[in-house]
Parts: sequence; structure tokens; C-alpha cells
Amino acid sequence: MANHEHENDTNAPGDFWAGLLAGLLIGGLAGALAMLLLAPQSGKKTQAKLQRQSHELREQTTETVEDAVAQARGKARQITHDVRKQAKELEQRGQAMLDGQQGR
Repeated sequence: MANHEHENDTNAPGDFWAGLLAGLLIGGLAGALAMLLLAPQSGKKTQAKLQRQSHELREQTTETVEDAVAQARGKARQITHDVRKQAKELEQRGQAMLDGQQGR
């Protein structure tokens, strides 16, 4: 039962990051669409400004996604390390119990 609870805990960070990334992408797309729909269609300056802002938004989204992925990878490495450490401890306890039983 403890293993099942641990699995639920490890899924929560992944769900959070997936939701965050989806929200960022949807928000970015909605913002870009709103800029295109609400901006006047005439004027090269307006079009250039929209292109620049769209490019900046893409860069910011890319950086945020890269940061989120790096944090998720770090968390995954930490979880893997912790699980391996616990497995090693359980193995040592099991071996000690086996040695104790064989000694009897």
C-alpha cells in the first residue's frame, strides 16, 4: 500500500508541469491571436511591432518550457536517487535477516 501512495506522489509534479506548460502555450496562442484580431491591419509599424512581440513571446515561452523541463528532470533524478537508496537499504536489511536466520 505504501508503494501505491508513493506512485501517486511522484505523478503529482508531472501533472503540475504538464498543466503549466499547456496553460503557457494556450495563453501564448490566445494572446497572439488577440493581438492579430485587435490590431489595425494597416501600417508597417504595427505589423513590425506585432511580429517583434510575437517573437518575444515565443522566446519567453521557450525559456519557460526549458526551465520547467530542467526542473522536472532534476526532480526525476532526485526521485530515482531516493528510490535506489531505499532499495539498497531494503536489500541490506533483507540480507541481515537472512544471515540471522541462517545463524539459527
